[in-house]
Amino acid sequence: MTLYEDLKWRGLIKDVTSLELEEKLNKGGMTFYIGADPTADSLHIGQFPTFLVAERLRRAGHKPIILVGGATGRVGDPRGTGEREKADIKVIESNFVKIKKQMQKLFGEDTLVVNNYDWFKDYNYIDFLRDVGKYVNVSYMINKDLVKRQMDIGISYAEFSYMLIQGYDFKYIHDHYGADLQFGGSDQWGNLTTGIELIRKLNNEEVYAFSVPLIVDSTGKKLGKSYGNALWLDEEKTTSYEMYQYILNFEDIMMEEYLKKYTFLNKEEIESIMKEHNETPEKRIAQKRLAYEVITYLHGEDAYKQAVKISESLFSGDIASLTSKEIEQAFKGIEQQEIDKEYLLVDLLVEMGICKSKREAREFITNGSISVNGKKITDLEFMVTKEVAIEDKYIIIRRGKKKYFIIVFK
Repeated sequence: MTLYEDLKWRGLIKDVTSLELEEKLNKGGMTFYIGADPTADSLHIGQFPTFLVAERLRRAGHKPIILVGGATGRVGDPRGTGEREKADIKVIESNFVKIKKQMQKLFGEDTLVVNNYDWFKDYNYIDFLRDVGKYVNVSYMINKDLVKRQMDIGISYAEFSYMLIQGYDFKYIHDHYGADLQFGGSDQWGNLTTGIELIRKLNNEEVYAFSVPLIVDSTGKKLGKSYGNALWLDEEKTTSYEMYQYILNFEDIMMEEYLKKYTFLNKEEIESIMKEHNETPEKRIAQKRLAYEVITYLHGEDAYKQAVKISESLFSGDIASLTSKEIEQAFKGIEQQEIDKEYLLVDLLVEMGICKSKREAREFITNGSISVNGKKITDLEFMVTKEVAIEDKYIIIRRGKKKYFIIVFK
């Protein structure tokens, strides 16, 4: 398959501005750019396939430029559902540094990452209106999908103007870095084509763009931070274990599409995985392979193995085999309670609020409903000591089948 055929087969091209683009993509040698606004300090799983397209193009001989929008992030782009909150400047600047580092981790330290605030910070407003605003018709702008949808709700002049800023970005990067291709999510199509119109009118040159379909679940709901279901690519924000569990729960009906968009596996490999998966869907073969591909690409094979180990240990109840670091991943988000002395288990259960009374605590223990670090405890005289703790620190108490409590020795 050619590069273009591969992108189409994977469902990674929705709209193109010119039929010439197919030949140019297949030939290689283009300079392209893709952008993201630093409205968060990490990319998320919904953005990942679009940025993987950048890596697919890079491997095919095209040169990437990554734009992190310090200027556009200050303005906010229309999303069709309502006005964005005004972002804090210091947060945007901090986010830029973190996302730049993340981009260079994904695409290599030598990848050029630019900030559009660098060319907008000293751009006089009157000059911008004269140089750019004169060449973009208002009727053209309000006919763009997201703008049109938000017009009914109410759109600020700032967000309405976003299209001009991103349009000028393409011209600037074209003039200064030689970029002749831009791509982005399909919700950015109006902004992508505005840049092409500006370059055509001001430079009398032809450049290109294509859009990538948004990543959605089976209900059509977008995967992204604005929709409350974001999974972050930064391991400090979303651990490999969390990502493994999230992917493991993907619906079967979406797996072929996700394998195409989230991995570099070829057609034959994906067809083989899906054949095996469909024969025994309860084994979640496709989900496990997708988790392997995504986590190893982002964080390395050791992180993947650790995620699997945590998952299997929790499933089997073998808590004692986990390290402190693995426990922190496995029980992230669960409140930790500290103790500085040994306790009779009955007393600890009441003291920590795990049971309402000593009577209830004794009933839970004698009924085999209490486990300490994966071991079921039925002895009413059981003492919780540092010797029992994992690495002299963690006591993981499970009440019933799924209710966990984390006790930490000071």
